[in-house]
Amino acid sequence: HEDHLPDFENKVKAFFSEHIHDAEEIRYIIDGSGYFDVRDFEDKWIRIWIKKGDLMTLPEGIYHRFTCDTDNFIHAMRLFKGVPVWTPFNRPQEDHVSRKHYVEAYVEPTKAE
Repeated sequence: HEDHLPDFENKVKAFFSEHIHDAEEIRYIIDGSGYFDVRDFEDKWIRIWIKKGDLMTLPEGIYHRFTCDTDNFIHAMRLFKGVPVWTPFNRPQEDHVSRKHYVEAYVEPTKAE
């Protein structure tokens, strides 16, 4: 919420830029709600509404973005394996090792079916 996050407007804009991470993203929603948008195997958006009590996991290398819903408030905990990694890599990232791993593990098997 803008009362709790310095530079709120710019942070929300940054979260809404489509990106990947080089580590799995795990979030537990402590309070509030918002939307994670992820790309399906045909590169179309899927919108996922997350709310208090939800646990959300995104695999390393998946294109995604986040935005608040109309309440404009979310309190989320990011969980990490090992050293915390926060770096977003904005699209396009087709040559990034994490993106290649994601495509090999999730996208290509669906094309073979």
